[in-house]
Amino acid sequence: MVYEVSTVKTGSSGKFLYFRLLKQDVSSIEALRRLSVVWHVPFGSLSCAGIKDKKAVSEQICSVYGVARERIEQTVLQNIKIIFLGYGDEPVHLGQLEGNKFRIVVRNLDNLPKIVPKFRNLFGNQRFSVSNADIGRHIVRREFKEAASLIIGLYPKIQLQGSDYVGALRRLPRRLLLFFIHAYQSLLWNKAAMLSNADVLPIVGFGTEVNDDVTRQILADEKLKPSDFVIRELPEVSAEGSERAVWVEVKDLKVGSLEPDECFPGKNKVQLEFFLPKGCYATEFIRQALQ
Repeated sequence: MVYEVSTVKTGSSGKFLYFRLLKQDVSSIEALRRLSVVWHVPFGSLSCAGIKDKKAVSEQICSVYGVARERIEQTVLQNIKIIFLGYGDEPVHLGQLEGNKFRIVVRNLDNLPKIVPKFRNLFGNQRFSVSNADIGRHIVRREFKEAASLIIGLYPKIQLQGSDYVGALRRLPRRLLLFFIHAYQSLLWNKAAMLSNADVLPIVGFGTEVNDDVTRQILADEKLKPSDFVIRELPEVSAEGSERAVWVEVKDLKVGSLEPDECFPGKNKVQLEFFLPKGCYATEFIRQALQ
């Protein structure tokens, strides 16, 4: 279970309605897409502070513009629950949270390894899915035909008219296109973080000054420059650079006792509880802790 520790403040008035989204077996983006259909509002009318993947049982705060409280409270969808919270004058936006609390059961264990709280702050595999980073790479390289072909394979409802590949991409929500670009940026960063001893590394985008040899070599291998993230054909998804700590430490770590695992006879399970700052991946902490 994942619980957002949000910085959103709710009130009794405002043009945006805030609600708590509880979901299971559906990603945050897909949950918001389903709600936009049920509530008959554009997808862009809904927003959240963090993206939770499909496998996560999660609880997070979201906002919507143009939907009445009564409709919110009457919404019934499989694997999705909505709780009205209040109102505000601005939409919930990405990064508007301190971090996430996790309660996770780790299964199929023989013994309980020593769990070190400090781990390498890699982006988790759920950020990349099957082809997210590949789509982002194609867009940054201006290979719009290849990007559109991959996207149409994932989203059959997207129609291609002639050879207008840029137009096909524009029919997707900006948020989704940026997600592809960010996945590619994350992939580049992961490659550098696995090879570098630095404390902080750049997430390459336009405006990035690359001063470390590892990132410089990865960009050379990709035949890529920071300025390539200025996408003139799709300026709305041009992506700026930033930086990210290579190492992070979990807080409030609680490790339960080994218990028999009912799902794997003869094996054990353990429950872990901990807090991670925003942008850090619990899957990576657990993967690295159990290596």
